[in-house]
Amino acid sequence: MYVIIVGAGRTGRTVIDLATQDDHEVVVIERDTDLAEEVSASYDCMVINEDAASKEILLEAGVEVADALISTTPIDSVNLMVTMFGKQYGVETLVSSINDPAHIELFEDLGVNIVESPHQLNGQYLYRAVQHPEIQDFMPIAGEAEIFEATVDEDAPIDGLSLIDADDENLLPEETIIVAIVRDGELLIPRGETEIQAADIVTIFARNGATNRITDAFTTS
Repeated sequence: MYVIIVGAGRTGRTVIDLATQDDHEVVVIERDTDLAEEVSASYDCMVINEDAASKEILLEAGVEVADALISTTPIDSVNLMVTMFGKQYGVETLVSSINDPAHIELFEDLGVNIVESPHQLNGQYLYRAVQHPEIQDFMPIAGEAEIFEATVDEDAPIDGLSLIDADDENLLPEETIIVAIVRDGELLIPRGETEIQAADIVTIFARNGATNRITDAFTTS
């Protein structure tokens, strides 16, 4: 995966650390020279010491071929401009931190996956949004265990199956539990005979985290 990360502060560094550990091709844009030099010395990635709110700089970073663009700066106007350029150049996954809740609608209109600061803002959350854009929210518990939400796509492998049928077809790993379903605004507590339907928002507990095997069961991609 080709990932552009804008900002190398505390949150950005967490994302950089996770993305480079997973051997993704990473480009970092950071206007602060000291931070840019620290990242360049610590990680195997390309670092551009410039202001990212520039089409020319994003083109230099390879925005036309990027799979994901993550903006983590503390300035919403910069994050918005960066994601607007990303949208313009067809970046599939756009993720941004947001510092003023009043700006949420602006980002949502662009189709940006947002993380609100300061309470939800952390690099792990942003990186998870890139790994699994179908996940709408997640909470780490202990070790690798996570609880997360996903929406069931029409014609996904699990669409139309009961929990018993899904277990018989071995769609989900062991120690993965669907703990709740929201359907048409109504909360359902699933049982073995409960059928999963397209557009359901399911809350999932996964002992080993949100693996591709789990998320693939709920999506058509």
